[in-house]
Amino acid sequence: VQLQASGGGLVQPGGSLRLSCAASGFGLNYYAIGWFRQAPGKEREFVSAIKWSDSTTLYANSMKGRITISRDKAKNTMYLQLNWVKPEDTAVYYCAAGSRIILSNTRNPEAYDLWGQGTQVTVSS
Repeated sequence: VQLQASGGGLVQPGGSLRLSCAASGFGLNYYAIGWFRQAPGKEREFVSAIKWSDSTTLYANSMKGRITISRDKAKNTMYLQLNWVKPEDTAVYYCAAGSRIILSNTRNPEAYDLWGQGTQVTVSS
């Protein structure tokens, strides 16, 4: 039972990146999948989440309009598209799965049960 995040790397300001989170060993029908990020010296921050069963999405207000979360049921994989990236987007991005996620706790990392290992995103020219 695990989540595997990938797709990070070095990208120039204004560029785009697509992160992936593949789940294995369990079905996601009763889960919500979230993306969080953590920059050095800062707390883990909510980015976005998607309810696997019906694709209901939620975005951090600070990033709304620049990111899109989606999922591919056949591949058991979730994606986070980052557009017009900025240096302040530099962080380790984590995906997480939670079986008890509701609207009021979606942004709380402590509500999630399973975490991937993280993928580094660096925005720099």
